[in-house]
Amino acid sequence: MPKKQITLTVNGKTIEALVEPRTLLIHFIREHLNLTGAHIGCDTGHCGACTVDMDDMSVKSCMTFAIQADGTNITTIEGVANPDGTLSALQEGFRMMHGLQCGYCTPGMILRAQRLLQENPIPTEEEIRYGIAGNLCRCTGYVNIVKAIQYAAAKINGTSFPEAAE
Repeated sequence: MPKKQITLTVNGKTIEALVEPRTLLIHFIREHLNLTGAHIGCDTGHCGACTVDMDDMSVKSCMTFAIQADGTNITTIEGVANPDGTLSALQEGFRMMHGLQCGYCTPGMILRAQRLLQENPIPTEEEIRYGIAGNLCRCTGYVNIVKAIQYAAAKINGTSFPEAAE
């Protein structure tokens, strides 16, 4: 199968590569770019472990071909930290509010939550639950994930979030 030339920006870095048209974006990110934060969970787009941000949209990279990403701007979990290397508000929220257990869903959950907060900076609990509904967590029950997102929203918006993790 002939390879196709693609050019995309991943975490601020321009990437040029030859890919087979059947290469999924998740495999390109993990195997070609060696960015292994996004996980392969279900291969059907149901779990969200592979979520990345592509041109200001949450995308399940196991359902997207790498050639579809040609010319796009992609952020993976490796590109979420602050420029100085400190944790982003969401990463800090997940840490402080115990929004993770095994951590498998966490990269996709953080990427989806980041997009959610960019679209709705002050979401209600119901809006958060709806906004992350496409990302599954089999460990936490979502209570602390919601708190982590509320914590990040408060930090980003300069309001207080006094509630401690359970």
